[in-house]
Amino acid sequence: MNHPIAENSRHLRWRRRKAWLFERSCGILTWTCVALLGVLLVHVCREGLPWLDRQFIESFPSYKAEKAGIKSALFGTLWLISVTAVIAIPLGVAAAVYLEEFARPNRVNTFIEVNVTNLAGVPSIVYGILGLALFVRGMGVPWLRLGPSVLAGALTMSLLVLPLIITASREAIRAVPNSIRLAAYAIGASKWQTVWHHTLPAALPGVITGIILALSRAIGETAPLVTIGALTYVAFVPEGLRDSFTALPIQIYDWASRPQPEFHGLAAAAIMSLLFVLLLMNAIAVVIRHRSQRNARW
Repeated sequence: MNHPIAENSRHLRWRRRKAWLFERSCGILTWTCVALLGVLLVHVCREGLPWLDRQFIESFPSYKAEKAGIKSALFGTLWLISVTAVIAIPLGVAAAVYLEEFARPNRVNTFIEVNVTNLAGVPSIVYGILGLALFVRGMGVPWLRLGPSVLAGALTMSLLVLPLIITASREAIRAVPNSIRLAAYAIGASKWQTVWHHTLPAALPGVITGIILALSRAIGETAPLVTIGALTYVAFVPEGLRDSFTALPIQIYDWASRPQPEFHGLAAAAIMSLLFVLLLMNAIAVVIRHRSQRNARW
């Protein structure tokens, strides 16, 4: 008969061995993914750097590779992501505040919460089909038709990122210590004053993190824009919400699908431009988050 102490010692060694194997396996997989990403970035930079110059930024798309550029796609992307942020961020944060702070537990609110969680995992092409029916064609109502415009694309992208913003904002609000709310109530603050002046500022770093992730997904989506009819060749810069547009992901897809190797280099240069826009946008958001965290500590 085995001694209980010896049995426990063997069990503890086996658990430590399994923990060591799991840690090493996670490390190997992580560094493998980082290495693959590094290989892709090196390949993109090697192919795209010879094409990345001022003429490439300031020129419109062309059927001749040496004259092609991303001016219309770059401005279209900036228009699209700006309008999407203006629409989605206030709606998403307001919905999260309502569901987390004001909504009473009942069947309707439970139904809304479940569907918001489920919508976060819906494929983007489904949102493209929904945007085509609702915003581009206006459900058959002539005065509701927006066509393949900047506004239609932004509304479609807003539907795509709203569940992500709502879910992340709710988690950030839920993580705020309840003592902050109780302290506000103790000095006579109302429910809205507590949320606006105390809960939201404390949750702002987490809310901004969710917004960064949501807009980062939106800026790289192609399927919804193709579905709503965004153009692959646009030789003008959008000047209003009702103008037609193209975006960098669509331009990249168009150039990468062509057989000529010159256009593959253009696609790589456009990928580098898209990454730069994404990193710049994330850097601005990180700075805002850092300042909000510093203010929250004080």
